[in-house]
Amino acid sequence: MVEQVNRPNHYTADDIQVLEGLEAVRRRPGMYIGGTDIKALHHMVYEVVDNSIDEAMAGYCDRIAVTIRKDGSVAVQDWGRGIPVGIHKQTGRSALETVMTKLHAGGKFGSGAYKVSGGLHGVGVSAVNALSDWMEVEIRSEGKVYYQRYHRGMPQDDIRMIGQATDGETGTRTMFMPDKTIFEETEFKFETLEQRFREMAFLNRGLTIEFSDERTDNGARFITFYFEGGVRSFVRYLNKNRGVLHEPMYVEKEIDGNLVEAAIQYNDGYNESVFAFANTINTPDGGTHLTGLRSALTRTINEWARRQNLIKEADGSFTGDDTREGLTAIISVKLPDPQFESQTKVKLLNNEIRNQVESAVSEALMEWLEKNPRDGRKIVEKCITSSRARDAARKARDLVIRKSALESLTLPGKLADCSERDPSKCELYIVEGDSAGGSAKQGRDRRFQAILPLRGKILNVEKARLDKSLANKEIQALVQALGSGIGDSIDLSNLRYHRTIIMTDADVDGSHIRTLLLTMFFRYMPELIEKGHVYIAQPPLYLVRKGKDGKYAYSEVERDALIKEFGGMQGVNIQRYKGLGEMNADQLWDTTMNPANRILLQVTIEDATAADRTFDMLMGNEVAPRKRFIQSHAKKVRNLDV
Repeated sequence: MVEQVNRPNHYTADDIQVLEGLEAVRRRPGMYIGGTDIKALHHMVYEVVDNSIDEAMAGYCDRIAVTIRKDGSVAVQDWGRGIPVGIHKQTGRSALETVMTKLHAGGKFGSGAYKVSGGLHGVGVSAVNALSDWMEVEIRSEGKVYYQRYHRGMPQDDIRMIGQATDGETGTRTMFMPDKTIFEETEFKFETLEQRFREMAFLNRGLTIEFSDERTDNGARFITFYFEGGVRSFVRYLNKNRGVLHEPMYVEKEIDGNLVEAAIQYNDGYNESVFAFANTINTPDGGTHLTGLRSALTRTINEWARRQNLIKEADGSFTGDDTREGLTAIISVKLPDPQFESQTKVKLLNNEIRNQVESAVSEALMEWLEKNPRDGRKIVEKCITSSRARDAARKARDLVIRKSALESLTLPGKLADCSERDPSKCELYIVEGDSAGGSAKQGRDRRFQAILPLRGKILNVEKARLDKSLANKEIQALVQALGSGIGDSIDLSNLRYHRTIIMTDADVDGSHIRTLLLTMFFRYMPELIEKGHVYIAQPPLYLVRKGKDGKYAYSEVERDALIKEFGGMQGVNIQRYKGLGEMNADQLWDTTMNPANRILLQVTIEDATAADRTFDMLMGNEVAPRKRFIQSHAKKVRNLDV
């Protein structure tokens, strides 16, 4: 029974707040762009560019230019129709001002202006306006140039004509500066935006996207994206560093007003690289279009293999996992009324698209297999090998999972567990070698910090199937310690530590071990990264000491600043830490393990396609791409231990 407590009633009508205009966006940005972190910052750009992409999908634009300007603002220009500037009947203000300052205002609610679009709720660009310190918009329409400026979502003046458009030019130019009082960081990353614009160009065949960065001292960085091959080119790009089994299979079909486009290509690797898009919007959580693609693949390959007597009726059918090993595929759908899970559009929910994708892909794939039986047999043989290996992996995984970390006294690096039993408060430090493990065990807080030393380097899982990976003793130890399982059997509810912290030496071997571990997490435990459970510890690189006064530096810049603070090099002693074992337990605790002082880098996946390609390049079988990468980035290397 709830106990009634006599206290003054302070909850009255005056406590009910009504947020007018865009104030709701500024108060709760997470509801509109997913948060205030670096990912949300880039989402601001995507929202503006998506409007220009909508013009391209409508057939009115074949060129978009995006510029990061010297002051850190962003300009997005398209050569579409231009946002209308006439007076809107309902608001009494210009259509431009209405779109920019009113939530749920736009031309994509069934008016006929757009058949297909990515922006659907009339929220995106107005949310960007609300979260910008300032925004300026130029409209070229009917031979004139119109202009309006906004400050934190509020118009600073009426829309006005500022000039004449040349040669009948039309389009929209939007410039905005993210509000530093809203965002944790306001510096855009060229590489992140570059990857997204490349995807957009792949998904819109014939569209040119120009991207430039004016912030560099030696002239602007500039890159142009144009792909006549569309998603076929996208698949080739993803498989560039892999040995492929055949040319891409491609399908493009319109069904009941929805466009289905897919490209499929198998490689000789073991990982699945499948990416789904709806109206050019990346849907990392998949949805009905991805389900349709997977169903079509599994059903069609099984059916064709039986027709060809490559598998017998008595044999079991291939599972979805069997048919997707070594698969690289893009599924892109364009539909007039997409239903997404949220404003950030991470998952497509339209029920009808599943059957449409399954039908289109299944028909095209069966036709392709009949025309290319030799390539079809390669795919089936890979599925057979995958099925056998998956059975072996399942047995190995079950064996590993059945063992408890505390029961396994023969672990190569013995787990020193913590006393806390609430996983949300527990941390697991993965360290290299017994020396660092000894210092970490002595220096840790035993209440919530566990230590797992790994002896040597774990297997490179990029070059091995799961069954071979689970035979590696270091991987076995890690899986047992975490308790969450691995591969398709992972269950985060059994995770024993909500922070897994990779702590390696600041040398070449340490970097290699860290990369091997990250590869394993990305390929076999991506949920750990997606849910924010994986971190990288940042031990200091230097101890700068003068007399009895000593301070730690985590970079060369900090080292040089400390030398300057001490009045120059005279009398200054600098110690370079190459290994964690060089620190005593107290030093390791003070600098790297104490939550009050330490620096932890949380591992995230900003772009899955970029991450997939990077891991394949760095850790895959092909040497030439890795050599090119090393040669092109050699001058940027810092703290190289030679």
